[in-house]
Amino acid sequence: MTKSSEQLPLSLHGRLEGHLNYLRLPHIAGIYPEIATTAAAKGWSHIQYLATLVEQEAESKQDRATQRRIKQARFPVLKTLDQFNWSWPDKINRLQVENLFQLDFVKNKANVIFLGGVGLGKTHLTTALAYHACLNGTKVLFATAIDVINNLSAAQKGGRLQQELKKYLKPGLLVLDELGYLPIDKHGADLLFQVISHRYEQGAMIISTNRAFKHWPEIFNNDAILTSAILDRLLHHAESVVIEGKSYRMKEVIES
Repeated sequence: MTKSSEQLPLSLHGRLEGHLNYLRLPHIAGIYPEIATTAAAKGWSHIQYLATLVEQEAESKQDRATQRRIKQARFPVLKTLDQFNWSWPDKINRLQVENLFQLDFVKNKANVIFLGGVGLGKTHLTTALAYHACLNGTKVLFATAIDVINNLSAAQKGGRLQQELKKYLKPGLLVLDELGYLPIDKHGADLLFQVISHRYEQGAMIISTNRAFKHWPEIFNNDAILTSAILDRLLHHAESVVIEGKSYRMKEVIES
């Protein structure tokens, strides 16, 4: 190319920018003069110039889409696997956890369950894994189990249950954090079962819990039949990560 866009008539600039905005190519509209100057200086071909503009527009769209997914996921805080302190838990299968970050479970619409006592990093790993999925193109929704129940209960009272249910069924990955931290009554258990049942083999889930599976009837109002139905669907396609040790939040107290 021998001319930069700065040499184009102003009317042509206006028409070009109008077309780019109409085609929803805002990034190209903002960068084409600068890239044109670079192309002229370096003697790029027309194809090289066009390819550079398209590549940068695509990257910009991907970045915006990623930021939208992160916002829509409603993470309480962003965590990464690199930030996790592997030396603190007494027991954790690091290779198992790292392998989960290949995200095969999302593709297979399977589940991951982090089990362990309080303060061992379950929510950290849950958030990091969901965030990693989000960065790699998966729509995610993060919520505590109690928040899901409360939202569905309120929606049911307002005649909007089916509409609210869709919010938990549409994402490719649903996170149910802190299952078992608070007791769930029969009505709440029934509502949570609807989410788990409808997502069975339809979408992936990550669940963090402080209760071993044998104690799950205590979570669900000692309803053995409902608990069995929930576990049957969750564990059919699931990988469980067991974490053991002392609470990390007590680390400073223990070391002082």
